[in-house]
Amino acid sequence: MKLFDRAVIFLVSIFVSNSLLATPVDLSTWLTDGGGSWTIQSDPNPNDSGFQSINGPPTMLFNNANSQGMELSGTIEVQTTGDDDFIGFVLGYDDNDNVGANATTDYILIDWKQGTQGGWDAGMAASRVTGGINASCCDTNSNAWDHNGNVSFIERASTLGNTGWADNTVYDFDIIFTASNIKVFIDSVLQFDLNDTFENGSFGFYNYSQPSVRYAGITEDVAPPSSVPEPSSLALLGLGLAVLSFARRKKN
Repeated sequence: MKLFDRAVIFLVSIFVSNSLLATPVDLSTWLTDGGGSWTIQSDPNPNDSGFQSINGPPTMLFNNANSQGMELSGTIEVQTTGDDDFIGFVLGYDDNDNVGANATTDYILIDWKQGTQGGWDAGMAASRVTGGINASCCDTNSNAWDHNGNVSFIERASTLGNTGWADNTVYDFDIIFTASNIKVFIDSVLQFDLNDTFENGSFGFYNYSQPSVRYAGITEDVAPPSSVPEPSSLALLGLGLAVLSFARRKKN
């Protein structure tokens, strides 16, 4: 067997083994906080999708389990043209953190706003939350909106920091969560690579003043080593095949 063929088989085996490790998540066991209205749906696997339907205060759908050491993946889509506010994720979240009921509140908020409004610019940002952020719908003076007080802004995303999400557009996400590092990929592009000490806690979805948001096809996997820059096995396979193909053509 030629070296090229052996390399192809090796790359395919990596892709297949990694894909088999990704496990569909049953969201019917997850909890909700805040004033949202969440519906659990099945697409493509039973109970692996969540839909938040109303324009309301900050709300979370979260797994209520320590999630460090995991990679979570899926898609996110705003299925309306009627608003331009916040969607996103929480990492290290505990039940009732949103109302400030826990003295140990300390989680990471990744939020993404479509349009500039009320003193906050469009785009994706990472912040550290250390207290309650419950607020009325559309309160543009709240900590959650202005990213002040209990919400400490960390940084903007690498390519989406000033770019809002688009209506009726499906985005792939991959989030790697460990005790010292958080990586967030959107459509296989690294948006955040945060290094710090992070509290363990839940992975969850986040909405604020934004209806008709769907988080679909949620899977979980063991987080890859920090030296691996790309969470997508498919992207790794494609890159490897492209390099091998180029090398083969050059040799011929």
